[in-house]
Amino acid sequence: MIRVAAAIIENEHGQIMIARRKQGKSQEGLWEFPGGKLELDESAEECLRRELREEMNIEIEPYLYFNENEHWYGQTHIRLIAYRARLVSGEIRLVDHDEYYWVIPSQLQEFTFAPADIKFVKKLSE
Repeated sequence: MIRVAAAIIENEHGQIMIARRKQGKSQEGLWEFPGGKLELDESAEECLRRELREEMNIEIEPYLYFNENEHWYGQTHIRLIAYRARLVSGEIRLVDHDEYYWVIPSQLQEFTFAPADIKFVKKLSE
């Protein structure tokens, strides 16, 4: 099983960041809460700080465990661990994504998310 972390990044307006996977990446064209694979002996919080610095050029502060979900993508089994996080600093520069939006929770249902993220979308939309 591959452990993956996802950041539910909130801004000062109560909006959540979502990002679309660019062409050529796994889950291309689908929306997700940004994050990435945990390295050996890395916590989900450490992973999120590292991944968002690498993939979006931003510093975040994960502050609250949100939920987790196990999902099979064909032969690949992942455990997606989500944390709420605050944007601390940086100007967004996309690497693995081709678009991002800040949306209010009720707008999440308007986007097509990667299957592993759907459980989080439903919980946030409640």
